[in-house]
Amino acid sequence: MAIAEQFAGLQMDQLIGAPLRAAADASQQLAGSTAEFINTVGFDGAGKVRTVAFGYQKRTHNEDGTSNLDEMKVDVPMLAIVPIPNLQVDEVNILFDMEVKQSERQESSKDMSASLTGSAKIGPIKISVTGSVSAHSSNTRSTDNSAKYHVDVRAANHGVPEGLARVLDMMAANVAPALVGSTLKDGNGQELTGQAKARAERLKALRQDISLLENRINAARDILDNRIGALRKLAAGQQNALQSDMAKELGKMDSDSPEAMDYSQNMDKVNQSWITFQNQAADLIRMISDSQDSSKGVSVLFGLKEMSADKKVVDYDSDQSGYKQIAQAQSIAVQARRNLDKTEEEYSKKRMEYSEVISGKTSEPEQPEKPEKPEKPEEPKHDDGK
Repeated sequence: MAIAEQFAGLQMDQLIGAPLRAAADASQQLAGSTAEFINTVGFDGAGKVRTVAFGYQKRTHNEDGTSNLDEMKVDVPMLAIVPIPNLQVDEVNILFDMEVKQSERQESSKDMSASLTGSAKIGPIKISVTGSVSAHSSNTRSTDNSAKYHVDVRAANHGVPEGLARVLDMMAANVAPALVGSTLKDGNGQELTGQAKARAERLKALRQDISLLENRINAARDILDNRIGALRKLAAGQQNALQSDMAKELGKMDSDSPEAMDYSQNMDKVNQSWITFQNQAADLIRMISDSQDSSKGVSVLFGLKEMSADKKVVDYDSDQSGYKQIAQAQSIAVQARRNLDKTEEEYSKKRMEYSEVISGKTSEPEQPEKPEKPEKPEEPKHDDGK
């Protein structure tokens, strides 16, 4: 067979395609393994994140010379502390080598032999002749074929998938140590006793109250800012409505007439009153709150203006469609301001009380005396007649 004919029966599509299909199937199985690991290790049966609780102690020093030994706990998502298997097939190399060795040798073997014996006398000399003939031939034919087929697959762990990494980042943003318990100690970490313990406990309670009031103040300020923002937004909408009506009225006038010039100046006064109000809304709300004004209409402190039917600048009144909304927003903002003021007042009192205890101006609460144990009455002696 000719050398070229040795390759005729090879199915190259199978030789190349089969390893590639196997690599694709392997990639699918590896992805399924990663998904199964995340679902099994990272989440419980209810679909909630599995966490690991770590506990530790933290010591903090207080202003009065004592210290707090705090028992802290933090819950960390399981997926954030264990390696996630994420093997992926990165490279597939297919090598196919075929070597054809063909050698042909003909060798025939045939053995033939013959012998001859004779004698002759020539004169006085006698001659004898002996001879033999042999022949050998051989014919040999051999063929050698060999093939090499090598598939090199390389896979690597690609770490945490991008989508899961983003989820873990969101979880990490909400992971914070939680205070489980706290024990008061002295400056050296020793136990407190007697008046020192009572004073430290009182200061600790005051610190907790102050921290709570600080949180309430921050929340009250956020609410007040939102209320004032809503009031400004309503004022801007009402200003645009008034501006539109005044512009239409001005369009009916001769632009060069004195009437139009006067009307234009009055328009500027109206607009300026609304701009000034929006810039000073927070201060005006404080003034209304401090004055204890309980009127339900828009306060005159706002100084809002509008244009009357006879083209004069007048105070903003309830004839406008947006008047009730502004009045209501004003009332809500004033209430938010008063809530903030009340909370700040409580905070100031707590701070003052805390300072007095620290400085020693306030007497410490006396510890209740332990009642003495009553003496046991003597048992009456019985005369047994002896």
